[in-house]
Amino acid sequence: MARNKVQFQRGLSDVEFDRLYGSEEKCREALFSWRWPHGFECPACGGTAHCELERRGLLQCNACRTQTSLTAGTIFAGTKLDLIVWFRAMFHMTQTKQGISALELSRRLDVSYNTAWSLHHKLKQVMLERERKAPLDGRVEMDDAYLGGERSGGKRGRGSPGKTLFIAAVETRDGKAHRVKLRRIKRFTKKHIAKVTAEIVQVGGRIVTDGLGCFRGVQAVGCAHEPIITGSGRKAARHPAFNAVNTVLANVKTAIAATFRAGARKHAPRRLAEFAYRFNRRYDLPAMIPRLGWAALRTPPMPYRLLKLAEAHG
Repeated sequence: MARNKVQFQRGLSDVEFDRLYGSEEKCREALFSWRWPHGFECPACGGTAHCELERRGLLQCNACRTQTSLTAGTIFAGTKLDLIVWFRAMFHMTQTKQGISALELSRRLDVSYNTAWSLHHKLKQVMLERERKAPLDGRVEMDDAYLGGERSGGKRGRGSPGKTLFIAAVETRDGKAHRVKLRRIKRFTKKHIAKVTAEIVQVGGRIVTDGLGCFRGVQAVGCAHEPIITGSGRKAARHPAFNAVNTVLANVKTAIAATFRAGARKHAPRRLAEFAYRFNRRYDLPAMIPRLGWAALRTPPMPYRLLKLAEAHG
């Protein structure tokens, strides 16, 4: 019997976006339905009866008089931007394979670079927090990789300075990439590999690696290890056991590494999470906007000063 092929859905067009989210009122209605799918619920007492204080943009619970807003306690909290600007940012960040830079986002939204940068990183923070959930399972191809170009006169490879090290793990089904997790890592040691693996792969997962010694650390967290010695160079890259992870890493290089700068190393986790978020939802691009909006309403506020701080890694 022939297998059913997975159908990819094209992204939203500008016309379709305008039909769904093309006004401030439509954006508010969408956020309300995503935050309270069964109707308003007071954050203090759980009451549903409420009134709207339109001039102040607040919702007041009839039972306990607690006042809240549509965006209070979420990544949108305190924004001075129209909601449609946020929605257009979500549109540009999710409907293309390669994503978009903060500079290009500022041009398309007609806002300052700093405003676009803040929007960009807040939405990537939402993606990062979502990607921390749902660990991989079953057969997982895992490889070590890095971002950043070679420094002038510096050494190549894993130990070269100025690199941002990360782990790529790809869950496979029928020999093809199904889901991916990308995690920055401090060092390629058994201890650090064990820590990252515990975060991204379920206990009992079967992890296939190229035999690098540090990958033995996956066994310490209850995963089976299947090392396949591939050597190095192009021959290793073409080994059929690593088709999925090598394809993903090639796409990462195209989408991220070409524009990666050393000054952005501290924000590498968000950039990696953005790629993984889009990849893991690639079969239904139109649904990415409501899914990202739903997640954004459940992500706590992230002030600009916190966005600028370096993100932790394993």
